[in-house]
Amino acid sequence: MAIGEVWEHLKRDGTTVVEQEPGLAHLLRDVVFLRSNMGEALSARLARRLAREDMTRAELEPLFNQIFGDHPELVSQAARDMMAIYERDPACFSPLEPLLFYKGFLALATYRVAHQLWLEERRWLALYLQSVMSEAFAVDIHPAARIGCGILLDHATSFVVGETAIIENDVSILHEVTLGGTGKDTGDRHPIVRSGVLLGAGAKILGRVEIGTGAKVGAGSVVLADVPPHTTVAGVPAVIVGVAREENPAGEMDQSLECRKSE
Repeated sequence: MAIGEVWEHLKRDGTTVVEQEPGLAHLLRDVVFLRSNMGEALSARLARRLAREDMTRAELEPLFNQIFGDHPELVSQAARDMMAIYERDPACFSPLEPLLFYKGFLALATYRVAHQLWLEERRWLALYLQSVMSEAFAVDIHPAARIGCGILLDHATSFVVGETAIIENDVSILHEVTLGGTGKDTGDRHPIVRSGVLLGAGAKILGRVEIGTGAKVGAGSVVLADVPPHTTVAGVPAVIVGVAREENPAGEMDQSLECRKSE
């Protein structure tokens, strides 16, 4: 769905929400109806959630508007995240839900701004956003990490991503997942997660290991070695338990460990 279509969808659903719940009219007016595009809507919502005495909404919202305005690809990436949630999460019945309520989506949108600031060498401000993101959403993503789009970060509480981690497009991640290092190593020391991967709740992936395309990591697993594409791993430490039953585990969101037979 094109970003313009997503924006129209948000406005239609916003009208329905106000009709059904007039008490939410102020929120919808501020975040959606007074905005001319999705970038402005994201800026308003993030500024509302992240404003502190240190940086007020009056300071944050223009910052977000500038970053999203100068880098429209960030808005497109956020739109893809939003639609990934809508398409994969059976509890989500409108793309408007993530914008208003889903801290995983809002944390990723905050990360996208922080990452752009990091690339522009505005590192103190990027780290500030990381700090308030962690405080507001219980999600800690280093602004130097590289994350694609079409990401479903479900529930999101206690999701941690280290500085040199890489997450490709179209990945689904449950709460309490850690993409961490193994100690005091420097350089590339955090995991690489390829496209189509499903990371189950509580999975800990440590070191510069690679989770191959279309792989599945079972809930509560500790991964210390590379995971081949289209395999399922589970356990502490994680071991291969079979071939992933789905071609695209991220899209199917099936956290069971049932596997298909190897060919």
